[in-house]
Amino acid sequence: STYSARFYEGRSVIGHIAGKVTKSNKIGYVASYPIPEVVRGINSAYLAAKAANPDVEFKVIWIFTWFDPAKEADAAKTLIQQGADVIMQHVDSSAIMTVAEEAGVFAYGQASDMSEFGPNAHLTAIINGWGPYYVKRVKEAMDGTWKGGQETFDGIGDGMVVVSDLDPALPSALKKKVKKLQKDLASGKTHSFTGPIYDQKGNLLVAEGKVADDGMLAGMNVYVKGVEGDIPQ
Repeated sequence: STYSARFYEGRSVIGHIAGKVTKSNKIGYVASYPIPEVVRGINSAYLAAKAANPDVEFKVIWIFTWFDPAKEADAAKTLIQQGADVIMQHVDSSAIMTVAEEAGVFAYGQASDMSEFGPNAHLTAIINGWGPYYVKRVKEAMDGTWKGGQETFDGIGDGMVVVSDLDPALPSALKKKVKKLQKDLASGKTHSFTGPIYDQKGNLLVAEGKVADDGMLAGMNVYVKGVEGDIPQ
């Protein structure tokens, strides 16, 4: 059996927040490897940020590692030098949060709450909620009801993607909007990839009124229109 999480739903949430809090309209993104999970996270965050603020720009730096504090910090510093006042990450150390705190910009926790490393920078975090799935599957193994060949792809609604507490300093209207967005993503009322969506070359990816199916999400290997740069090959 396989399992993964719809982390792109959480990135819709942080994208919306970024679009609302940025002053420079430049958002930086430190990415690990150019695999579909990371690409769709960038795209999801950008689409949400763009919907919240039509003037936003995304700059992405790929560092080809999941965990290297020095590389993560260098990438964050570069993005800040380029004008980014909100930094997102799909790498796992707290180095970016520390850099953001020192530079007076905003950032997000990745995989866990990282507020202790940047009490002023930390807006919220996308937390990996693997626990309930592990407990369920272990119980199945113990009581003999385990079934193989299952594919699990759960999100906010199933508790596999958890958005941590929001920064108390965020405006109350924004916090209310974010909570509603989380609720709508959880229920399926809102989908992170709702058309019309085009890629960088202008090709239609998702038609108006439609949403991306799981096949498209699982194989996503192009940036949506508006994201700067190229995906490394």
